[in-house]
Amino acid sequence: MKKNIFLFVADQMRNDSLAHMGNPAAITPNLDALVDEGVSFENAYCQNPVCVPSRNSFLTGLYPHVGGHRTMHYLQRDDEPNILKEMKNNGYEVIWIGRNDVVPADRKKTDYCDEYYDGVLDENTRDAENSEVDHGATMNEASKKLQEKMLSGDNYYSFYMGKLPDGEGYGKTDWNCVEKALDYIDRRSQEKSDKPFFVYCTIAFPHPPYACEDPWYSSIDRHLLPKRRPNIKDVPNKASMLYGINQKQQLDNWTESRFDELRATYLAMVSRFDAQLGLIKDKLKATNLYDDTSLIVFSDHGDYTGDYSITEKVQNCFEDPISNVPLLIKPAKSIAVVPRISKAQVELLDLPTTIAALADFDLSYTQFGKSLLPVLAGQEIHKDAVFCEGGRIHGETQAMELGHGPSLPYWPRLSTQYSEGPEHTKAVMCKMGDYKYIMRLYELDELYYLKEDPMELNNLAVKPEYQEMLQEMKNRVTQFYMETTDFVPNKRDKR
Repeated sequence: MKKNIFLFVADQMRNDSLAHMGNPAAITPNLDALVDEGVSFENAYCQNPVCVPSRNSFLTGLYPHVGGHRTMHYLQRDDEPNILKEMKNNGYEVIWIGRNDVVPADRKKTDYCDEYYDGVLDENTRDAENSEVDHGATMNEASKKLQEKMLSGDNYYSFYMGKLPDGEGYGKTDWNCVEKALDYIDRRSQEKSDKPFFVYCTIAFPHPPYACEDPWYSSIDRHLLPKRRPNIKDVPNKASMLYGINQKQQLDNWTESRFDELRATYLAMVSRFDAQLGLIKDKLKATNLYDDTSLIVFSDHGDYTGDYSITEKVQNCFEDPISNVPLLIKPAKSIAVVPRISKAQVELLDLPTTIAALADFDLSYTQFGKSLLPVLAGQEIHKDAVFCEGGRIHGETQAMELGHGPSLPYWPRLSTQYSEGPEHTKAVMCKMGDYKYIMRLYELDELYYLKEDPMELNNLAVKPEYQEMLQEMKNRVTQFYMETTDFVPNKRDKR
């Protein structure tokens, strides 16, 4: 009998925000406990550092450049493959809960799932041509006042809101999503159906604004926060995008205590996500579905959270805070597993073929992921290199996020992305073991030795003694693009 699969997805959660990954201020007991039953991947990387391209990649097993999914505005074509479609076509009941970022709003989700809940509307909107709603409409007056306070003074572009008055304002959609997931688990346990289920539940936290209610807000010990990466102004030979955003966000005069409050609030949001995961785990156990369900928890990308005196994310930069993401897999009891923290290099695009392997079928299309089942069983060698990419070429105005003005907190990033200079041009990251290389168009490449330089401050690409290693990494990127430039569909057209 096929086993159930449950995906619980965070938005913008960095890998080092978990306690078992070494963060002394983090409170993540439910995520940490999964290490006793499954595998947490220390070296898991997303394929793009912003939402839409990353989600298109980890749901298809294709790199962003393969189908042009490098922008926030280019979603799935109706003929493109997708793990949601695959699960539905292979006999799974597919339940999609939370944000979209995958299917254009003018198209129904009928091919992708049996039920869709957006976290705002109570009804199943799978058959609706446009189920995109204003999530801000759920904010109560207290939350709106905090947002107004955020958009003022030197706090304007920080995304910092702070302590939420309760759980009914900003962030309420996440609770709605969790409630739908819990209701579905209850319903399935009562139906006694032999049909396996696949739940894709995607949560908004800890995506900025940085805001959280008690008890999580007050639970984070500010004195235990790890050291923050220095101001990008004091770090030479980095991407021009970072310098530009730093200049426009205007956070250089913030005290360390203000940054600590922002960082602690972010960890509180992570802790709230952890508590919601605990509710799902408890419900699966209470309904006797836990042992027969593979639970996969991860995030689409990370967040700078004050590192380099920058907040939020960047579309063509790849420091570990935004490229290295949590990935934890607790397989169904019948699947072989050696519980641990694994150092194997893995990518989020490995998920579709891993999910198919857990469900005991082969994907119907060519993709570039590699099943993680051998790693679950104890293997530590998975991939020699992992990749993350972003940006655009000059003249690609369709890849710009136009239509935003300085009144919005995203303005520093978006206005910098409008540049036809080097700031937002294409770049690709290649990580091989302890070395990370970034190839850039029109500006300086980057090379870091992470074992000695985990904060990525010393760009070795400018040093003569590292030119041989630099060339080796360049060759690996060339191989990567030759292997993945495109793919031939499995289904032949009639001649």
